[in-house]
Amino acid sequence: MSSFIQTVQNIFRIEELRKRIFTTLWILVIIRVGAQITLPGVDISLLHIMQKNSGNDLFGLFDLFVGGAFSNAAIFALGVMPYITSSIILQLAGIVIPEVQKLQKEGEEGRRKITQYTRYGTVFISALQGWGMSIRLINMEVSGVPVVPYQGLMFTVCCIILLTAGTMFMMWLGEQITERGIGNGISLIIMVGIIARLPGALYQEINQIFALGERPWIVEVIILVFLFGIIASVIYITQGARRIPVQYAKRQVGRKVFGGTTQYIPLRINTAGVMPIIFAQSLMFIPNTVFSFFPESTALYSLVQIFSERSLSYALIYGIMVVLFTYFYTAIVFNPRDIADNMKKQGGFIPGIRPGLPTSEYIDSVLTRITLPGSIFLALIAVMPVFAIHVLGVTSSFASFFGGTSLLIMIGVALDTLQQIESYLLMRHYDGFMKSGKIKGRGAGVGGY
Repeated sequence: MSSFIQTVQNIFRIEELRKRIFTTLWILVIIRVGAQITLPGVDISLLHIMQKNSGNDLFGLFDLFVGGAFSNAAIFALGVMPYITSSIILQLAGIVIPEVQKLQKEGEEGRRKITQYTRYGTVFISALQGWGMSIRLINMEVSGVPVVPYQGLMFTVCCIILLTAGTMFMMWLGEQITERGIGNGISLIIMVGIIARLPGALYQEINQIFALGERPWIVEVIILVFLFGIIASVIYITQGARRIPVQYAKRQVGRKVFGGTTQYIPLRINTAGVMPIIFAQSLMFIPNTVFSFFPESTALYSLVQIFSERSLSYALIYGIMVVLFTYFYTAIVFNPRDIADNMKKQGGFIPGIRPGLPTSEYIDSVLTRITLPGSIFLALIAVMPVFAIHVLGVTSSFASFFGGTSLLIMIGVALDTLQQIESYLLMRHYDGFMKSGKIKGRGAGVGGY
């Protein structure tokens, strides 16, 4: 414990690191303030009543990533999700559009153009989602009283402009955290939004123990131990990797000799990150979302019952979809053929494997084998909140921290942030957080968001 306190003290002794931490904190405070400023023309009192009656649908998933700003109809209601959506679209476009794929391989100039296109896409998606949110707010009523008293074109235009500007401002703040803060700006914004829901979830859980007396405290201790076990297992799998040795032949250029070293290709067990759970969860919420627009439909009601979190079919279908999306997204973000070609150009080879196509096939086979346990683990983490609600008896808000997107994002971003801070400490010849080894992040941003 004393070594940890000493490490924290060392963090604030480094002037550059201290400034970066305070800059990051100030920006995050601005973001949380913006998440509480409601759009003009919206009745806040009626909106709070609607929050209590909100269901578990796509809007709830979206609200999770923006820290409650969506349910507050705040100016930061869209968060950085349009930017992430635009990034994913361009990433997928690189597979089917040769021009985008060419830009991805052009180095710094190509990345600059892709970033520019991503920002254009962010503006378009933000405006489209802002228009959709204005329609949703106009149609919201509480006992016949509209949430937006003065409806019309002016409210719609104002809503689109403010929400789009809020998203672009948050995107700029995320870039400032990356450049002037401690890094991982977009990821930190999402993580803080998720953590913002933790105090309310803990209050409900404590109220269930002491005020309502529904569960003895010893059971709560067992539940907390179980939660720490889940967190430890997620950290272990997140950092787990299969290292493939790569040898480089010696080559002489002039009087200098290059190569002759052995390096490793780290294949992550969870290469896809949190994206498979996000994809699967989005599809699982579609029936409930559609039913919210057509509540009188008996066919949709039967479908909603099948996809209800209380049913065994929900957990089974959800788990299978997570496994399938894990393989799908891993194939997108990791290309063995490109790695094999780069190794061949640089004179590298895997011992016992011929360069070129055999190397690509070997890497692909290893990746396929290690992805299976990783996908099964992701499926278990995805359904863990359902298990926590119906078996452990915790509240639904607190159960979201037992698994799913919330836990994976928080742990992944926390590991990356600690790794950034530790690198500053080691550069200044201070001890890091660990006496032996170094904190490992998720690795090269693979499977990020």
